[in-house]
Amino acid sequence: MADKTVSKHLVNLEKQFATTDPVLQKAVKVFQELDELEFEMALIDPEETTARRSSWWPLISTLGGYSPAKSEFLNRFLGVTLHTTRHKFTVLQYTPQTTSATLPGTALDADHRLPFYQISRDMEQTSPGEGGKVNSYLELVTVNSGKLKNKLIVDTPVLNPAAENAANGLLRQHVIAISDLVLVFTDLFEADPEFNKDVVAGIVKYQDTNKFLFVIDHSELNLDPNKSQEIIAAWQRRLAEFGIFTGHYVVLSQNGDNSQIEQRINNLNNDRSYRILESLENSIRAVDDVVMDEVESALTLWKERCNATTLIVLSFIIMLILFAEIAVGILDLFFDPIIGPLIVLALAAILTPIHIIVSRVHAKFIINQLHKRQKQLNLSEDLSGLFEKSLSFWRVLLPITQPVGKTKKNRKKLNHLLEQTKDLVQALNDQFSRSQFQDYPSSYEVQSGEDY
Repeated sequence: MADKTVSKHLVNLEKQFATTDPVLQKAVKVFQELDELEFEMALIDPEETTARRSSWWPLISTLGGYSPAKSEFLNRFLGVTLHTTRHKFTVLQYTPQTTSATLPGTALDADHRLPFYQISRDMEQTSPGEGGKVNSYLELVTVNSGKLKNKLIVDTPVLNPAAENAANGLLRQHVIAISDLVLVFTDLFEADPEFNKDVVAGIVKYQDTNKFLFVIDHSELNLDPNKSQEIIAAWQRRLAEFGIFTGHYVVLSQNGDNSQIEQRINNLNNDRSYRILESLENSIRAVDDVVMDEVESALTLWKERCNATTLIVLSFIIMLILFAEIAVGILDLFFDPIIGPLIVLALAAILTPIHIIVSRVHAKFIINQLHKRQKQLNLSEDLSGLFEKSLSFWRVLLPITQPVGKTKKNRKKLNHLLEQTKDLVQALNDQFSRSQFQDYPSSYEVQSGEDY
């Protein structure tokens, strides 16, 4: 097998973080090792990388109701007047050019650097026929605002009962899941509970991730700090009725201080780093916990079907022998010291190619099932690739259901990658507590001999 080439995506990421973020630079190396292991098991192509599963940009997203609070805030925050559609998921990206440009959703779907990479595949699975209409749901808008440098904002469409469908719900859940910071404008909770229940459920699901900042818009009023605290307390009680008990709150007012929002946004690089390392850990664990189990189950089912079909063929041959015995009497030939073994060899010579043909036929059906299962699990790994790699000649004949690559050696490699990832998390933690731990370098630093 050809050697795994380093993905251009990883090469670019390593260059990008070489001077700005040593932890993420080392994370790129761990992704590369994971890629090599998955390539050996035919789970990814030579130019593919597991690092594409997560956007490496710091991500902010907005959720709101039908009031203009969300769009007015973005205009004030960015210092520009945005002309975006209110019914699409809009990714706002920095550009040094003074003229803004609007690009179609296919630009997001095809670019692995952006947060909606290959989302059309998931849309098609959720709502057949909608995957080809990605331009109706997504757009990319370039904005000349320094606030957008080195980060992205995903502005979700307003909640409109007439336009909501399963694809919109999928996209909102996707945005919530991948964001480092979600600005939730509280007019969202003033809509019909039946209408916004899916969005609220998404917030409840991720409420312990510390990614939500609830924005209460009273920008037309002058409020003193005590009044702002009363408003926050009232909204905390109200959101508790929805099952939301965590998250930070900020009140927008004419004389308000938006430093809390600015502070959260300034801390996005750190949030992004933790998200990337979490994605890396999940990708490593998925190889053993998900991929191997799925392929092993498929191999077991395939083996059962092949053996059952071969037994049916063998039963048919035995029936023919019995009929022949009744007609002319041939069983004595099986006990002949010369002819008997020859007959057994002839049967084996007939059954072996039949078994191989049967195995290939059943494998095609299993491969189709694995393609569907891969989409259901939203995996980038090619389950059918590992399955086909496990169909060598002797594996077809012998009762082996364990996938190729499920070995102690590879499990040891995966555990080593997990340890490296944990060391990187510790190194990231140490950046915030250098004074406390400066005399106790992390295990990653000790192992690599490098200092952060």
